[in-house]
Amino acid sequence: MQLGDLLDDVSLDVATSSIEITRVEIDSRSCEPGTLFFAMPGTSSHGSLYAHDAVDRGALCVVADTALKLGVPVVVVPTSQLHALVAHASATIVNHPEARAKLVGVTGTNGKTSTTTTLASLARALSWNAASIGTLTNQRTTPAAPELYRALANAVESFDAATPNRLVAMEVSSHALDQHRIEGLRFCVAAFTNLGHDHLDYHETMEKYFQVKASLFAPEYAKRAVIWTDDEYGERLASMTSLPVTRVSRQDAVDAVSSLRGSTFFWRGHLVNSPLIGGYNVDNALVAMTIMSCLGADDAAIAASMGEVTSIPGRFDVLYGGDVTVIIDYAHTPEGLARLLGDVRLLQPTGRVVSVFGAGGDRDRAKRPEMGRVVSELSDFTFVTSDNPRSEQPDAIIDAVMSGAVPSANVERITDRREAIRRAIESALAGDVVVLAGKGHESTQIIGDVVLPFDDRVVAKELLK
Repeated sequence: MQLGDLLDDVSLDVATSSIEITRVEIDSRSCEPGTLFFAMPGTSSHGSLYAHDAVDRGALCVVADTALKLGVPVVVVPTSQLHALVAHASATIVNHPEARAKLVGVTGTNGKTSTTTTLASLARALSWNAASIGTLTNQRTTPAAPELYRALANAVESFDAATPNRLVAMEVSSHALDQHRIEGLRFCVAAFTNLGHDHLDYHETMEKYFQVKASLFAPEYAKRAVIWTDDEYGERLASMTSLPVTRVSRQDAVDAVSSLRGSTFFWRGHLVNSPLIGGYNVDNALVAMTIMSCLGADDAAIAASMGEVTSIPGRFDVLYGGDVTVIIDYAHTPEGLARLLGDVRLLQPTGRVVSVFGAGGDRDRAKRPEMGRVVSELSDFTFVTSDNPRSEQPDAIIDAVMSGAVPSANVERITDRREAIRRAIESALAGDVVVLAGKGHESTQIIGDVVLPFDDRVVAKELLK
């Protein structure tokens, strides 16, 4: 595609306009011959620092907000136009996939992955084309525009052409909103799950964090809203947005009964039998079902199809080993841990809860003591261990988690995660539940610059034998 078609709102000379472009990138490391490189301002550095590398790798043109001396044409535009331009170019190069499917954006601290995955699975059970984009499919929850539009294009191109209804459910992170990664998208439905303590290393305060999340619920981004209003921030959002709002609450699940095999409840007068386990998964299912209703699906069909929804990797995964049950979950915030452990206690009231938990490095440090308090308070025994320490010292992270532990609680520190899991399983008695929290679906452990294979589910299965 010619550069003039990608940058159709920018004045270009004839030679520059006719350059054939095959790819759009903002990361110089991903450039290849035929790339259009956008030198974007970042949180720690500016893309212009990597423009030479982009050209060395094959970029044929660079778009920047300042003049650069390179061996290829440089298109200079105002900084305020960069995000819109990179979104437009990224969408155009892959033939505007956002116009060929119904888009749903889900934001919130906890539950984004569960809600989008459940929504896509439910839509498929209703014979829709459906896909999800987020934590389970991409390196970042919400990718930057070039990767995001490629993911959208791949999803749309995989759909059955004979099936008219097309849905893409997307997780929308606060970082993505703040960094304008979803420019050019307009969602049929924007959904909100909850807001809790997370990412304050980036947003600084809960109020700033909330305002960024709330920015999704504006006419330029969405047509209507589905909001979980049992959360105080959700109720506040529902009251302030100008979008048409459908409120969702746990009260929407009538006569709910949960077990380690699934959940049953009535929704809008229809019986729902779901394989999803835990109260928080009931909440997320209610949001997903309400979204499908807003998109025009029949309520009775939605309720019946919930029986075909598949479980979500690393979200209340249950393993059985003799008399001991192991639950693996991604919970990595104070609120997420409290919900998880509360659900475990309700579902297995007679046994002890033995938890293995560790906080990730290079992430919000202020939440670590609070997570230590929650996990030690709600568990009968806790092993504090390493998660993904990244550039931090594992023992320093463990110190921070343990600083919040309840003084009377049974807490032991074991830095090696595999050893901590082994000790937890070995110490469990008949009827006990071992909870492995924090990593969920992740299949690696990041220590410094080294990425090692490590999957809680695989390790637990090995040890249960």
